[in-house]
Amino acid sequence: MTEQSPPSALSRLGLAFRVFFRTLFDPEFAGSTLDLLSGRVTKIESPQPKAPPPALLETSPDSALQLLGLLQQEGRLVDFLQEDVVRYSDDEIGAAVRVVHEGCRKVLNEHIILAPIRQEAEGARVSLEPGFDAAAMRPTGNVVGEPPFTGTLAHRGWRATEVRLPKLAQGHDVGVITPAEIEL
Repeated sequence: MTEQSPPSALSRLGLAFRVFFRTLFDPEFAGSTLDLLSGRVTKIESPQPKAPPPALLETSPDSALQLLGLLQQEGRLVDFLQEDVVRYSDDEIGAAVRVVHEGCRKVLNEHIILAPIRQEAEGARVSLEPGFDAAAMRPTGNVVGEPPFTGTLAHRGWRATEVRLPKLAQGHDVGVITPAEIEL
């Protein structure tokens, strides 16, 4: 073991901040620090390495842009979202929303099959058991401790079970959501 020189004042200040915040947010580290300071242990063992985070996959924007183009074509969604609706009355906005809703719903029904994640009715009491799918179910509110959790189903969630987007012609520019129209 090699002899280390004492850290500088600036290094000690940085270390103090790191230890402070880790003690604040990591109960195991806080317990080990207490053991070290009380003399119950003389060395803190390095924790076992955690599993590496899952690799992030590159995604292509093509399908998202194609879907946005379909929502624009059938429901004028982009036009509606880009419009400054402040200057319109609630009745005018309501009438526009009906058109946007009808067209966008048509696109979803034709191209994406959706199913609820939970089958219970919203408002029902449900339990989340240990190992629940955190990507599909999100506990909200006062989440303390470990599962099982019991609460009220606020939203059933949606999962796409099938996607049926039209095939694209070679060279089609999906970045053109809707072409500019020039009336002659």
